[in-house]
Amino acid sequence: MGHLGAHAARAHGDVAVGGDVTFDIDARAEEALAGLVAREAPGIAYYSEHRGLVPGDGTDTVPTGADPAVLVVDPIDGTRPALAGLESCCVSIAAAPLRDGVTMGESELGCVVEIPSGVVFLAERGRGLLEGPAAALSRTDRLERMFWAYGFRGRPARPTAEALAELIDRSSVGGGTFELGSAAYHMTRILTGQLDAYVEPGPRLVAEVPGLRAEFERVGGGAVLNNAPYDLAGAWLCLVETGAIVTDAVGRPLDDRPLLGSDPTFQISVVASATSTLHAEILAALERGMERLRDAAGAAPANSRLD
Repeated sequence: MGHLGAHAARAHGDVAVGGDVTFDIDARAEEALAGLVAREAPGIAYYSEHRGLVPGDGTDTVPTGADPAVLVVDPIDGTRPALAGLESCCVSIAAAPLRDGVTMGESELGCVVEIPSGVVFLAERGRGLLEGPAAALSRTDRLERMFWAYGFRGRPARPTAEALAELIDRSSVGGGTFELGSAAYHMTRILTGQLDAYVEPGPRLVAEVPGLRAEFERVGGGAVLNNAPYDLAGAWLCLVETGAIVTDAVGRPLDDRPLLGSDPTFQISVVASATSTLHAEILAALERGMERLRDAAGAAPANSRLD
């Protein structure tokens, strides 16, 4: 907590396994995570944003024939808000079996903790939200009334804005648009009813529009920086367990997406919303944005491509 908003915490260190900058505050959070796991759960493996997969020491006890567990942790989801001393920074955690090919849909627990306030959202698969503010999903079903968030960190501004342009324009007066710097925070605002939706199409732009991977790499300092599973898994389970709709930017569920990884092949686009009607409207508007980008690049539609 003492490092929130501190200028010294903005010092750059090594690059994370996914290519993002590691600030001093990230390094301190990773050290705290390693120490906590070593003390409290020494046999448990974990996958973190900056260290990748860290094996456990094998001392954990699991039922015969069961897979050991892995924690998927982003120690600070919203590093830049944390550096600025803003409230939209969280710890994101999911727990799943540790095995090759484990998917988002196999996550058993999802947890998001707001760092400044300590508010906890905790969900268990099949049991709903076990801890946190009572879910208060909105009933908004019109783009013109939508309060929503998106992400621009590491994404090229012009094509990203073009993909989102209709959503931004239609909601800018009767609704509201926000970039708060944390996928987990954005998504849990849907749970609280403060936001109606979260939209992040980056991986779809990379997959479907020629030339955009190079633009993402230019902005990302040589890396493609979009949401990885560790950004989303904790909040995703909280949302689906309370009835929100979460898909990728084409409209496909996230259940079969790989959970352990961070390079561009693992990155996930997201459309999360409180109502199915609003979700369909967002996807339709986003498709029109993608059509404009593909037309400008001279690319054919690619509805069957994975993002």
